Amino acid sequence: MVVRPAAVAGQFYLGNADRLRKQVSDLLAGIAMPIKNTPEALIAPHAGYVYSGATAAAAFATLRNGAQTITRVVLIGPAHYVHVRGVAAPTVDAFETPLGRVPVDKSALNAIADLPFVIQNDSAHAPEHALEVELPFLQILLASFRVVPLLIGDATPKEIAQVLLQLWDSPGTLIVVSSDLSHYHDYETARRLDAATAASIEHGDWASLRPHQACGSRAVAGLLLESARRGLKIRRLSLCNSGDTAGSRDRVVGYGAWMFAQTAA
Repeated sequence: MVVRPAAVAGQFYLGNADRLRKQVSDLLAGIAMPIKNTPEALIAPHAGYVYSGATAAAAFATLRNGAQTITRVVLIGPAHYVHVRGVAAPTVDAFETPLGRVPVDKSALNAIADLPFVIQNDSAHAPEHALEVELPFLQILLASFRVVPLLIGDATPKEIAQVLLQLWDSPGTLIVVSSDLSHYHDYETARRLDAATAASIEHGDWASLRPHQACGSRAVAGLLLESARRGLKIRRLSLCNSGDTAGSRDRVVGYGAWMFAQTAA
């Protein structure tokens, strides 16, 4: 078995398994929300847990009631460290965190391998935190699942929607888009920018999203395209920035969480 080892354990989240399990469980326990239905897709942030962990927990806590039905997670986020042409898929058999190994769904990757903009690129995945930081939440909540890890480079929103169309084919599939919002503005500027981005997401205005609004803007836009085709409703779960959590208010990063489901309840 070829395993992609954890790259940011001990940096973005705790590196010890027992402490990490408690950290994630405590974050989830802090979310009390009357969500009646299980989401079909989520948007969650990917910063260090001290900054964005509570916002990520607001997204993943919505899986509590229907966790047993989810067997595959399509996990999509931006490539921060390696330039990617199109969409980068890994060739490894599993992704690892301190909580264990998550098998990669090779059949799902094979299903999109013929798309001309999907490439194999393990070097892009090796240092990347955007997907890895979401895995411990999923490992705590889901009994058993396979992951489809995809990093977005210069793919268009319509290409990403095409990937989702082919992979979003069963009730057991959950889509998770990993994205932070604005970067390195002062607190009030970030609040204004992120409020506008949130409005665009909630109105399904995929064409207006730009990288300065969200590092995962292309993945979010692709999700908005495909979710609109499916008639899904969008519900905001959390919106804040690092100035609200653990950072200075001089230079903040924005975080948001949304769920997509058949009803907004």
